[in-house]
Amino acid sequence: MNQTQSLLSGFDTPAFTKAICQWYRACGRDLPWRRTKDPYAIWISEIMLQQTQVETVRPYYERFMDTFPDVQSLALAPADQVYKLWEGLGYYRRASHLMEAAAALMADYGGQFPDTYEEILKLKGIGAYTASAIASIAFNIPKGVIDGNTLRIISRVLDCQENIAKDATKKLYQQIMDIWISSEDPSDFNQGMMDLGAMICTPKNPDCASCPVRDFCRANAHGTQKLLPVNIKNKNKEDIYLITALLRYKDKYFLIKNQEGLLADMYGLVQYELESPLSFEEEFYKKYHTGVRLLEYEKEFCHIFSHRVWHMSVYDGELDSADLPQIRENLYTWDQLMALPIPTAHKKIIRAIHK
Repeated sequence: MNQTQSLLSGFDTPAFTKAICQWYRACGRDLPWRRTKDPYAIWISEIMLQQTQVETVRPYYERFMDTFPDVQSLALAPADQVYKLWEGLGYYRRASHLMEAAAALMADYGGQFPDTYEEILKLKGIGAYTASAIASIAFNIPKGVIDGNTLRIISRVLDCQENIAKDATKKLYQQIMDIWISSEDPSDFNQGMMDLGAMICTPKNPDCASCPVRDFCRANAHGTQKLLPVNIKNKNKEDIYLITALLRYKDKYFLIKNQEGLLADMYGLVQYELESPLSFEEEFYKKYHTGVRLLEYEKEFCHIFSHRVWHMSVYDGELDSADLPQIRENLYTWDQLMALPIPTAHKKIIRAIHK
């Protein structure tokens, strides 16, 4: 008997699956992307929901769908317009992947979404979870989703002590989800599991009294639900110390378009790592061949990403001239600046300094 069979020994899968689906139909959240089976709309919502809370996503999703209602409109959109709509959601690479995948859908599928899990998984920026969600919700394919909610529910329902931070545990739980999922209505089952984790089987203080599957839950029976799931991570966030400057020339602001890295294709302030052997002024002159003066130290800003923390010592600064094209091409009026896609880490600095 393998581990999957051992964990499911004596477990009433059909009754559990039915209970999840019935509860979802009666109590599931009313969300705008739940009112459609359009794979494009589901795709957009699932990409936005990665690392982002539902209530944050809702207005972004509605604005995005109003502007780009289908694959073709997204594929033809100027990148800056897409990034501007994405501004504030963070993880901007998601928007870049959306545009790349939309172009591939136009080129390879005539603007239509592929209707198999395997083909969906090939699209840029789509991993196993997103492919499973699109396949099950849009095309009724019985492929279980694995995310933080379902990992937690499986750990508690089966009273399983495996560390959910490990890939081996995720693989095991994927097998369990694919056994549990309803072949008749995989959409309701997957969304029911998502909502159960978000509304009832929460990380802290789960509402077991209201849970539609409490009678199936071994952790509830054993009183171990608050100890699960086991989630031991070894990663620490990387601290990066930066000198960041809002540079001006007369009544215009100097911003650069990032070509690579964490904020690729976004516009941002000039910044250099504090540990650089050159000063800020030397680094700037080396790249732009124009003098710059840091005038006034503003304050320390901190911005936390998923895997690193930016500690930014922020200055107001002035450029000596705008004679060179690499300077002129990056100067913007205030109104032009506000129309650019700028990451939250820098936008909060700009707003604080521009009074």
